[in-house]
Amino acid sequence: MNPPFKRPAANHETPMVCTSRRRLLGQWPAAAALTLMGISGLVQAQPERSAAAAELLRLWRQGGGALLIRHAATEAGLGDPAGFTLGQCRTQRNLSEAGRQASQAFGAWLLAQKFKPDAVLSSQWCRCQDTARLAFGQVEDWPALNSTFAGQGDPAAQQKALLARLRGLPQGRTEVWVTHQVIMTGLTGAYPSMGEGFLVDRQGRLLARAELAP
Repeated sequence: MNPPFKRPAANHETPMVCTSRRRLLGQWPAAAALTLMGISGLVQAQPERSAAAAELLRLWRQGGGALLIRHAATEAGLGDPAGFTLGQCRTQRNLSEAGRQASQAFGAWLLAQKFKPDAVLSSQWCRCQDTARLAFGQVEDWPALNSTFAGQGDPAAQQKALLARLRGLPQGRTEVWVTHQVIMTGLTGAYPSMGEGFLVDRQGRLLARAELAP
């Protein structure tokens, strides 16, 4: 039975950093325009991001496993508005236009690489669901991916569920799990940017990470 949902007093998400990249993007070759979307203090060089994404995809093709993705960039602000309700997107902090575009671009990039994951699972938060739908066109709810910040959910039970599914993945099966920073950090010990992806093995160990953004 899933743990009862508790409305958070605050949220673990970091504020969006509004950085204009339009002029830079216009100078980059179109073929190199896609990597995982993340907001970080410093912008990685595009060739570096492209190389990281390519290596992550190579490992994913080769051995299967789960790619955990923190939802793409959101509207400015911390946490969710007062009166936040799970399942009602209008009450939540949602993806920004940049986040929506980056999600679509990542899905287009994977299609261009002739790669389609076997399953796409997501937290029930709208920003996670929208990231998944825009990138992959489909999504399946999995409450184990829900946020556990500020007393929500059951962190130990949810981490146990993640590990159980990882260990039970058939050889070569590829899954996407769209979730939150606290879930990804709890599993791997590493901190993801918004839109960053972590490829993990069947023990939850981090194999590769990349920012997937145009």
